[in-house]
Amino acid sequence: MPKIHTLLREQRVPTDLDTAWDFIRRPENLNKITPEDMHFEIVSEVPDLMRNGLIIEYRIGIPLLGKQVWLSELKHVRERHSFVDEQRIGPYLLWYHYHEITECSEGVRFIDRVHYSLPFGPIGDIAHLLYVKGQLKHIFDYRKIAMEREFAVEKSSDKALTGSGVLA
Repeated sequence: MPKIHTLLREQRVPTDLDTAWDFIRRPENLNKITPEDMHFEIVSEVPDLMRNGLIIEYRIGIPLLGKQVWLSELKHVRERHSFVDEQRIGPYLLWYHYHEITECSEGVRFIDRVHYSLPFGPIGDIAHLLYVKGQLKHIFDYRKIAMEREFAVEKSSDKALTGSGVLA
């Protein structure tokens, strides 16, 4: 059985729940929080707002492999609270990404919890150690900075933002 890895990230930003939800429910905003070096491109037509069952096709750049097709389904959408994007076609054997937002004393807390596994058995395990784990850290570190920029987080304030991450 393939190893299932978990990535957990949490970030707090000084904004209100409606503003935060309005940002994350728009599929085109994924462009704003994806590193440029991934050459991310949404291929399918997407509506202005996500909905349960929405299928999004995009292409991402993966070093040594080139552009890869990724097809995700958005599901379990709970208005102003959470949703899941689940890979249907793509580079992972399993990709289940839970997104949650909740109000907190600092504004809004964003939680990303990703359960993922790689194909190719032991070769996938080696790829995870040598590349994938670091690449996911890069992506979610970039996302943290992009969210700070999007919500104009005051970087000099320790109370304005906290972030933590765990990769297993």
